[in-house]
Order: sequence, then C-alpha cells, then structure tokens
Amino acid sequence: MGQAFLEESAGGKAAMTQSENELFQVRLEKLERIRQRGIEPYPHNYERTHTSAQAEELFAQAEAEQPENARTESVSVAGRIVAFRGMGRASFADLLDGDGHVQVMFRRNSLPDTYEMLDDLDIGDWLGVKGPLFRTRTGQMTVEAQEFTLLCKSLRSLPEKWHGLQDVEIRFRQRYLDLIANPEARRVAVMRSRIVSAIRRFMDGRGFIEVETPTLVPIAAGGMAHPRLIVGGLERVYEIGKIFRNEGLDLTHNPEFTSMESYEAFADYNDVMEMVEQMVYGVAQEVLGTAVVEFDGELIDFTPPWPRLSLREQIEHHSGIDFLEHPDIESMKSVMAEIGIDVSHQMSWPGLMDKLISSRVEDTLRQPCFLVDYPVGMSPLAKKKADSPLLVERFEGFVAGMEICNAFTELNDPVDQRQRFEEQETLRTQFAGEETDRLDEDFLVAIEHGMPPTGGLGIGIDRLTMLLSGHKTIREVVLFPQMR
Repeated sequence: MGQAFLEESAGGKAAMTQSENELFQVRLEKLERIRQRGIEPYPHNYERTHTSAQAEELFAQAEAEQPENARTESVSVAGRIVAFRGMGRASFADLLDGDGHVQVMFRRNSLPDTYEMLDDLDIGDWLGVKGPLFRTRTGQMTVEAQEFTLLCKSLRSLPEKWHGLQDVEIRFRQRYLDLIANPEARRVAVMRSRIVSAIRRFMDGRGFIEVETPTLVPIAAGGMAHPRLIVGGLERVYEIGKIFRNEGLDLTHNPEFTSMESYEAFADYNDVMEMVEQMVYGVAQEVLGTAVVEFDGELIDFTPPWPRLSLREQIEHHSGIDFLEHPDIESMKSVMAEIGIDVSHQMSWPGLMDKLISSRVEDTLRQPCFLVDYPVGMSPLAKKKADSPLLVERFEGFVAGMEICNAFTELNDPVDQRQRFEEQETLRTQFAGEETDRLDEDFLVAIEHGMPPTGGLGIGIDRLTMLLSGHKTIREVVLFPQMR
C-alpha cells in the first residue's frame, strides 16, 4: 500500500528531495503497521476534557490544596507532538495545542500493551492522552499517560529547525507551518481576532448596527453603499470586511486588506475623531490591558485626547510650502522640486499633495494624532468647511508615521457632489494612472432623496493590529498575505 500510494501521489510531491521522499516512505510504513495492529490512525473525534492552559489551572488548584506531591484526577488532553524523548522504561512527549504546550510521560509498566506503538509515532502526529497530572522531579507539570490515542498520523516531516522557522517564503506561503513553529504567529492571530471582537463590542455599545454591503459593484466608487443606508433611515451603521486595491506590496500595504467603515447620522468629523480615539484606546485596554504600547522602539500612548493638527500648518512647517498659494500643477511641481522632492511620477495636483504629505509630514507624526482639514481637490466626497471653502472637513489618523484611518463629514449636497464627480471623471481622463473617485449615478440619485449630516470613517484593521502587536510589517498580521 505504501509504495503504491507514493507512486500515485508522485505528481503532488514533485518538490520533495530524495531525503524527504525517503522520510515520507518511512512514515507510510509506520502508518501501515499501525493499521495492522487494528488501530484507526484517523479517528472521527476525541473527547478532550482540558486544554493545556486548563490543565495548568487545574493542577495549580491541586497544588494549592496539597503542596507536596499533588496529583489530580484523570484528564484528557490532545495536541500535536512537537518533541519526543525516550529514556528506556519511560518516554516523554510535548504536545502543542491552541493554548500552548503540555508534557506527557509514558511508562512502560503503565502501558504494557501499547508502549511499543510509540516507536511508530513521529513529531507532527496528533495525539490524545488520558491520565492524572503531577509534577516531575525537574519541576514540570506532566500528564502521566494511562492511555493514548493516535488522532492523526502526519506523513510529512516538519521543516528542519521548525521550532525557529525563519524562512519568509515558507512562513507566509505555508502559514500552517509558521503557526506550528512560531508562538508569536499564533499570538498575533489570536490578538487580531480579539481586536476585531473588541471593535464590534465598542460599535454595538454606541448604538451602531453591523451591515453587509456588496463586494462586487459595477463602479469602483468607494464606500457609497453605506450613505444610502443613512438615506434609508439606518442612522448608525458599520461594516468590517475585505477591501481590494490594485497597489504594490510594502511594509504597510497589501492588495487585500481589512477595514472597518462606519457612518453616523447627525455627526461631523469632530464627532468621528472623538469616536476613533475612544475606540482605539478602549481596544488597547481590552486586548492588552494598557493604553501604552511599544512599537519599533517607541512608547506609543493611545490615551485620549489625540492632538488635532492642521494639514496646512504641518506642511508649511516641515516644507515651507503653503499649498493654498500653489493651486495649479505646475506651480506645485516647481516649489516641491525646489526642496528636493522627486515629482517625476506625479501627474495631478492631488497626486502631488499626496507625495508632499508622505515625504515631509507623515514620518513626523509619531504619537497618535489627527491631521485635519484637507484641500477640496483631494477629497471629492467631503463637505467644505463653512469658514474656509477651499478646505474640507476631513481627517486622517496617524500613529508611528503610519496612516490608520481616513474620515470626513460626508458631502450631502447632491448638486455639489455631482459637480465634483464630474471633475473627478475629467481628472480620470487626463491622469489615467492615478486613482480618482468615480461618478456613481445610483449614489447621486440616493442622496438627491435627502441625506442628513453624516460623519463617515474607514479604519484599517491590519495596521491597528500591527501597532498593538508590535510588528512593523503588514504580512506578519495577515494570515494569508499576498506574495510576490
């Protein structure tokens, strides 16, 4: 059976080396011996009573009641074998489950009928073990195996030095190996889930309802479904989901990323700023137990309030350029080139502004803050400031030089909105290589029915997870990142 299986599956194992093929064959032979013993190596289920962490808690209670020679009733644990040590009449294995590790001891005299089967087990196999908990002479809590059950025979070996897997290609292309090998990968995966759950609790607590909007739309026109819900009378809505953008890969960008978008009736961008700082602060407290985290050697304090910094003032302070004095492309290109900014790849005025902000301002924004009041040309969906019609009520949140959110007071004047969309379509024709908002007739018809004052927000879950977990690259916090 083993050789036949190996030959039939050769096409699927073309990347195997000769040594790997030999190890694969050895494991197939062990699998066959296990079956010959009348044992099913792939059972349907297993009744586990305790995870490794729950076993630790149970044993701590037992030691509190009986400090010397504590011993519990029988428990059932299960996990992947990640270490195996034979010592004659006794053998030890480390099992890895979702909570951590637990050591198991197998005694020959306690397992007279099954001890020899240990020879056919390998690192990577899944095992269920039943027995009492005790502490060894070396001080480690251990399950004394009274019986054990093979739950899955692993046919492939874990990578060499799996316990410190560093190969980036293997780590991200075969993420399951990364999760087996690196406790940090598991920690971040769990943390990300807790962050999303905490965001949901925060939004639900503020009276928002979670909604679902289409992923596939006829026009790539941003988050325009949510304002239509506001028009329809759903006054506070949010959605957590995937967004796809045709952009390159770098430390903070992945073409597929996760965002939380929200829209709140009767609110403006000031209300949204307050919500963001309270949400991030609350999530940090709930997930980490503190509002101060270390990121790239810096201590970041998420405690509100976060400073509100004028975009115009920040650009002028760090570059000497007042963008309101350079409203045309050529003038802006000229002053940017004078201070050494390469503008050869920017074609439109909004593109030049993006370059100016990213090259001179973003990296200076280390502690949590909001950059506020953007030029109209950069924000076709935002409402103009009442006292400064060349600016709009828009902000971006920054932490450690990284943008984490974008928000504005929604433009609910359908006449103004139609005019701005038409200008965006003109820019799209002129500058095909740059991103512009698209004219969406259905959206315009919706807001022509009347939309109240509304504050809208988009916040990146991946980047927030980066900050709270201490990772500088987005690929560390996305379970299945895009690979080059």
